[in-house]
Amino acid sequence: MSCCSTPSHASPAQPSPSGSPRPFATTRWTAVLQAGRGEDTAAHAALEELCRSYWPPLYAYVRRLGYSPPDAQDLTQGFFAQLLGRRTLARADPARGRFRSFLLASLKHFLAHEAEKARAQKRGGPAPPVSLDLDTAETRWRDGPAAPGDTPDRAFDRQWALALLERVLSRLRREYTAARRQPLFERLKDTLAGDRSERPYRALGEELGLSEGAVKIAAHRLRHRYRELLRDEVAQTVASPAEVEEELRSLFAALGP
Repeated sequence: MSCCSTPSHASPAQPSPSGSPRPFATTRWTAVLQAGRGEDTAAHAALEELCRSYWPPLYAYVRRLGYSPPDAQDLTQGFFAQLLGRRTLARADPARGRFRSFLLASLKHFLAHEAEKARAQKRGGPAPPVSLDLDTAETRWRDGPAAPGDTPDRAFDRQWALALLERVLSRLRREYTAARRQPLFERLKDTLAGDRSERPYRALGEELGLSEGAVKIAAHRLRHRYRELLRDEVAQTVASPAEVEEELRSLFAALGP
């Protein structure tokens, strides 16, 4: 799926202003980095929210290493039990910049030193602080786009990009639902990929009771808003505005062959 949008002024098809992107200084990852090595409750909550949104790529990484589904589940849960249960931000190094890089480096460190301990903890220890739908993660890893020669790092990046796009689409759907425009969203969401050959605007307009021109305008607004939310979501995982474009390029490259 490609980037796509909506003008900033209000209109009936436009999501409410409450869905507008947040200023960069208030993003979740920058809050974590600003907390440094301290025990900051707000920063820990921000870290937990990021982990809750973007943990499936970690499972894909572990599976690509060759672990069985049960072992991969144990290791993924053990990793989060350590990362969040200790309430530590010690490895959140501002020099690393991206949350994606931090999380993968943390997992590699964990796998190198804590694998046996993680399995023991999962069997007899407390549940991790983040609820993980591991069955869904296994299905996504098995059925998702992947090449036989994908390295674990490549599998991680590919699943990360997919998780990000799913999160953006979910945010966009919620906005249109709140504006009582969900039927419009459901019929136009395929235009976000830039392919409307099967559902031309005229046919969509007949279904929606709109003119072809009105459908074109609504699709333009949808793509514009999608691009806004996509940039906002990426901004939540990097340390500076300068990194947003580079991160976008990296993630879309990960979705390629």
